[in-house]
Amino acid sequence: MASTSKKGIGFLSTFPPRACGIATYTTDLMRAIAGKFHSFNLIPIPIESEGAGHAYQFDTPQRLDVSDPGSFDRLTEYINTATDIDMVCVQHEFGLFKDQEVAFLSFISNLEKPVVLTFHTVLPSPDPLLAEKVKALAEACSRVSVMTRSSASILINDYQISADKTIVIPHGTHLAPAVDKNEIRRRYDLTDRKILSTFGLLGPGKSIETTLEALPAIIARTPNVMFLILGMTHPALIQQEGEYYRDMLKELVDRYQIADHVRFVNEFLSTEDLLSYLQITDVYLFTSKDPLQAVSGTFSYALSSGCPIVSTPIPHVREVLKEDMGIMIGFEAPDQLAGAVNQILDDTSRLDRIRHINLQKMVATSWQNTALAHVNLFEDIFGEQRRITYALPPINLDHIQRMTTDIGFVQFANISTPDVESGYALDDNARALIAMLHHYRISESYADLALIQKYLQFIAYCIQDDGTFLNYVDKQGHFTGQNNQENLEDANGRAVWALGEVIGMSHMLPEEIIALANELLERTSVHFLSYHSTRSMSFTIKGLSFLNHNRYMDVLTTLADRLVAMFDHESSAGWQWYESYLTYGNSAIPEALLAAYEVTGQTIYQEVAYRSFDFLLGKIMTGDEIHVISNKGWVQRGNPATDTQGGEQPIDVAYTIIALDRFYKVSRDESYKENIGRAFDWFLGRNHLKQIVYNPVTGGCFDGLEEDTVNINQGAESTLSYLMARLIMEPYA
Repeated sequence: MASTSKKGIGFLSTFPPRACGIATYTTDLMRAIAGKFHSFNLIPIPIESEGAGHAYQFDTPQRLDVSDPGSFDRLTEYINTATDIDMVCVQHEFGLFKDQEVAFLSFISNLEKPVVLTFHTVLPSPDPLLAEKVKALAEACSRVSVMTRSSASILINDYQISADKTIVIPHGTHLAPAVDKNEIRRRYDLTDRKILSTFGLLGPGKSIETTLEALPAIIARTPNVMFLILGMTHPALIQQEGEYYRDMLKELVDRYQIADHVRFVNEFLSTEDLLSYLQITDVYLFTSKDPLQAVSGTFSYALSSGCPIVSTPIPHVREVLKEDMGIMIGFEAPDQLAGAVNQILDDTSRLDRIRHINLQKMVATSWQNTALAHVNLFEDIFGEQRRITYALPPINLDHIQRMTTDIGFVQFANISTPDVESGYALDDNARALIAMLHHYRISESYADLALIQKYLQFIAYCIQDDGTFLNYVDKQGHFTGQNNQENLEDANGRAVWALGEVIGMSHMLPEEIIALANELLERTSVHFLSYHSTRSMSFTIKGLSFLNHNRYMDVLTTLADRLVAMFDHESSAGWQWYESYLTYGNSAIPEALLAAYEVTGQTIYQEVAYRSFDFLLGKIMTGDEIHVISNKGWVQRGNPATDTQGGEQPIDVAYTIIALDRFYKVSRDESYKENIGRAFDWFLGRNHLKQIVYNPVTGGCFDGLEEDTVNINQGAESTLSYLMARLIMEPYA
């Protein structure tokens, strides 16, 4: 059986309050790992110099004072004898160990536990001495990681470090929060301004003067432009020369008479404040004049906030920044910078398009995904059969609230912004009603009741005089022509499912809610046997199974008998299913038959339910992962299975989890219980992309898992599917 014991990882790095990019990087990485996994104890080991003695926000068992050679030996002994440290993760920057390279190499070489060393700087074309030092460091480690493919290529080709030892893990980035940009602009007194920004610890290497020289030409085209210079001066520079560089920049501002268009924010910004500034940035400017700068965290953060970028071509930028994401310019080229900024600001549609592209491309580098990559690396080094335990995200209803208007639950979203133009659907409001009913069982809050009432009223609005339901409603609340163009059987069945769940909670809900649900169910009951879609029948069975009376028992058994007849007609020794194909929402069908068994006690329903569900699980559960049927390649009876990846939808994973929960509760078979956790981990990164599908920052769920990317729009179906699955997980936490 796979071990679930925790492993201890020591992180040797700088940490806040030291104003340092590596300190911020390591803190974000450790938070991401701790937030996503229960399988590790993370132990910070701060790097200091000259007895700095920083006051940290954590207890630290040991520190490394690089100005004290004896500190290396003491730390070596501590790590080698510590029973709670199984591996050491070292953040390396040449300046951190200046004049102590020999002691540092000795320290790494004498560690008796695996070491992962992350190079934050990789210099090309090294002299023989540097090449020898770096190669010796790498050989003393289990793995070395870098943040770009170009850095990996340099290590392999220039330093002769084994490709098997080198791994690329991109710099982590923060998922963009869902914010009110107008409110942020008001807060910072930037209403009606076009925002250019740059951030980081100030120093000559950032070449801020390039932008200041370009500003007059930008202002001439865009008079309401504002350039934000975000960040304090680098502490090392303060020690050497005070604020000489910042003062020089201020002199340039005065010389060019652009004071009304430049703002210095001389602070070491919190992540929250930094992301707020980036959210309202129209063009981010990265003007480093160091052609050898391997990687830039500031560049990554700006991209992940969706900012269009104008940048000089350091290796990291050349590798990542494509033509549809921004514009590259030469070093110290103010004329090029002005032209590039004006080109982007002049084209509003291009600006919006770039923002969406950047958010899409950079979600793969979110801190959650960077944490996943590091954990996969750690596990590869440990080489044990361990069950990695994902942390269950807190329930977050923020996106549910955002997507709900006075009419109901909006159908689609543009990333995390509700797309009101897409209108509303009965399908989604029925899902929303079911999800909030399940949440109300836990919370019993008035806020939940208000949402339950709203979604139920939407269902009532969709019912027609003949007792059928229409599905599509536009933003003004009018039924659309799409209702006449599509088969609405599944939507009608889903409405019955939701109404049944309401009535099944009559002991908890206000009488007026129960009365309305009963009225609607009565009005639509004349159509229960009119629909022959497999899923519509299944949804109807599920809804009727929640009722505390036998009024519709004959309907329920008739529908269940139909499913059994379909199974008998289509199934064979190698195909245990109701149709000649597997498409979407498959798990709802055997789950409905099991629900029918629970109500009627008829064993044939139970037998067919288990045979068909186990057959389905055999198709979608592969080892420790779920791979639901792809909408890019339905499974056809008699045809060989395809290796299609992508096209996996959250709704299919959610339906499988809902079914697994019912099958476990009926059978108490532990294999179903184990698969509940494995299936839910799909949302958290246990999938073919090794990327998160649920967005913990917004509370939304990405719309799908494609072959190479996730669809970062967070619409109704995906978000509500995730919430239903997450609520199922609550008792298993």
